Amino acid sequence: MSKIRLGIIGCGGMAGTHSGGFHYLLDRLEITATCDIELERAQKAAELTGAKLAVADYHDLLDHVDAVLVVLPHDLHFEVGMACLEAGKHVLMEKPMCNTEEECLKLIGKAEEVGKVLMTAYPVRFWPIVLKLKELIDSKAYGECFQLSVWTEQYTRYYDGHWALSADRLGGGQFFSHGCHYVDLLLWFLGRPVRGTHMGTNFGTPWMEKEGTSNVTLEFENGALGYHFGTWGARGTRLGWSVHAHCTEGMLEINRGDNKLYAHTHIKEEKANLDSGSRTQVLYEADESGKFTHHELEHFIDCIHSGATPITDGPTSLQGLRVIWKLYEAERNNTVADLRGLGLDQPWETVSRT
Repeated sequence: MSKIRLGIIGCGGMAGTHSGGFHYLLDRLEITATCDIELERAQKAAELTGAKLAVADYHDLLDHVDAVLVVLPHDLHFEVGMACLEAGKHVLMEKPMCNTEEECLKLIGKAEEVGKVLMTAYPVRFWPIVLKLKELIDSKAYGECFQLSVWTEQYTRYYDGHWALSADRLGGGQFFSHGCHYVDLLLWFLGRPVRGTHMGTNFGTPWMEKEGTSNVTLEFENGALGYHFGTWGARGTRLGWSVHAHCTEGMLEINRGDNKLYAHTHIKEEKANLDSGSRTQVLYEADESGKFTHHELEHFIDCIHSGATPITDGPTSLQGLRVIWKLYEAERNNTVADLRGLGLDQPWETVSRT
């Protein structure tokens, strides 16, 4: 099987997080070209990845690649993604896919027209520790999951003039830019949403034009609740990146601080004395660190070779973004968002957020 020739478009910080996983795939993937508007950055990325070509204009690499990884400011995703698809290239698009529904629909349509893979980079779906949690929840190994909570606590402060400080270029605030990972995760774990709320603030993150801190609650068809707390203003953390899945026979926890998946069971019945201890067992321990992006890259390669649909394809990604747009709209109107029809398995072609 021939190696896929991959070009990297955008060689800033996000490209760096992907580069750590490329060496796992050297038998299937070759980085042949890098691109950045700052040529020196593209040249450094080429040295790091072994690419023979470094350019400042992405059009100049299209003849040298089979596929591209697009790691650019969000407002450039549509233009670059469309040009690459029109050139017959497969596209792995950093999240979020695009900043508007219209752009997403056009990109999805173009990918279908030219018969190329369009996949959104949601790496969390592919982490082995997350896949193990999904397996346990789906199998009801610890009963029915009635509450899934995701915490992401970090300090992200962009320098003055950075594109991400513009709500128009970012597509919103922290919730749209980062929370899209976890809306996708909640829908994947819990199914079809029916309603939800979002409350965001830039108190504590005054450098953000829109929210730097978010609280999101979703209700699902089966009665389960999903919650996401995310902040770019953390000056300290205990939970860091963690997931708690409360089930009817125990609580499952991913703690990325130590890369372990725990089961907490046999809780003592509360007797008004705050004695709520439980037994703890390690179910899975990851043997890697970092963002594990090579797992999603491997899936991307598999889909190119087999013609299979990525599990984070365009329509799936669009449904998650529609949830976010609905929540933003409801927040502005001081209402609860109606999220019916936005499950990852539901028809997406005729749904509109307007």
